[in-house]
Amino acid sequence: MAKLIFVNLPVTDLERSVAFYEAVGATKNPQFSDHTAACMVFSDTIHAMLLTHDKWRQFSSKEIPDAHKSAQVLIALSEESRAGVDVMVGKAGAAGGKLDPTPTQDFGFMYGRSFEDPDGHIWEVMWMDVEAAKAAMGGAQAAA
Repeated sequence: MAKLIFVNLPVTDLERSVAFYEAVGATKNPQFSDHTAACMVFSDTIHAMLLTHDKWRQFSSKEIPDAHKSAQVLIALSEESRAGVDVMVGKAGAAGGKLDPTPTQDFGFMYGRSFEDPDGHIWEVMWMDVEAAKAAMGGAQAAA
């Protein structure tokens, strides 16, 4: 069985967050969702668990930071093409997300942009030509 990832995110408005993540392409899994949490599926192995603050506090007694003011993690998600990166980030903007809170990266073989969800969590969306990246890294190692 492939390893699964469940990224747990505290959210202030569960319904708004579900609508946002559906707009960027995730699907809600009702089997793992209720009025306190929603499991948003990006792929067979990648899930975002959106948790109300009360639900979050069942897992951690640490203070919930305001992600609009501080960042603890940058969550990266791959796309199949450069155009796919722009499409997903565009969907995030149309759904009310903040576009490009981190610098756009364009190295030819790798392209990435980012967005913030309504609670300020930063998602980086990237595409990489693996073969071109290997060649570029090989050239960099040879020069060192």
